[in-house]
Amino acid sequence: MTERISCLIADDQAMVREGFGALLAAQPGITVAALAADGAEAVTLARRTRPDVVLMDVRMPVLDGLAATRELLQAGRGEPAPRVLMLTTFDLDEYVYEALRAGASGFLLKDAPAAELVHAVRVVAAGDALLAPSVTRRLIEDFASRPRPQSQRQQDIQAAAARLTPREAEVLTLIARGMSNAEISASLVIAEQTTKTHVGRILMKLGLRDRAQAVVFAYESGLVTPGE
Repeated sequence: MTERISCLIADDQAMVREGFGALLAAQPGITVAALAADGAEAVTLARRTRPDVVLMDVRMPVLDGLAATRELLQAGRGEPAPRVLMLTTFDLDEYVYEALRAGASGFLLKDAPAAELVHAVRVVAAGDALLAPSVTRRLIEDFASRPRPQSQRQQDIQAAAARLTPREAEVLTLIARGMSNAEISASLVIAEQTTKTHVGRILMKLGLRDRAQAVVFAYESGLVTPGE
C-alpha cells in the first residue's frame, strides 16, 4: 500500500487554509495533519505532526513564511525535514529568491486551479521541485537586478561549478531554464534515465537539496545569465 502524503497548511487567511485543507483532504493518498494561522504556529505544529509537505504562505503575521521555512529546514537535525511549497499571491514576492536559498522546494500561486495544487503537493512530496514558468522567469529578472560582489561565497560557488563535467553543466543550464527531465532528454537527445542520473550527480556534487536550489546555483555561479 502506498504511503499517504501528510500536509500542513499555513496561511493567515482562514478561508484559504480551510479551503485548501478541505480540497487536499478529499484527495486519495493525502491527509491534512494541521492548519496554522502564522509562521510561528506552522513551525510548532510541523515539529509536532512531522508532515511530509508544508504549504507555506509567504506573508503572515508573527513569523513570515521565509523565516518559518528557514527555521524548519535549518534546525531539523536528526529529523527528516518537510518539503516546503511556498504559496504566493503574485508571480514574484520579494521573498521568493531568499526562500529558494532557504530550501523551499517550489512555489505555487494561490489562484492556481485546484488540480495544480494537488499536483504540486504530489510532485514536492516525491522529492522533485516545482517552479512555475512565470515564477522562474520573474525570479531570473529579480536575480539580474541584484549586485553580485566577488565574496568568498561567490568564489566557493564558482569552484563547485568547475567540478561539473561539460554534460552536467549543460544539464544544469537546462534545469535553470525551467525544463523538465523529459524536455532535457529531448533537447540533448539522450534517454530520460540518463538525464535523471545527470541530475542526481549534479545535486550530489553541489550539495543541493533539489532542482529549485539548482536553479539558484546556476545563476549565482554565472553558469547561466539572465536573457539567455
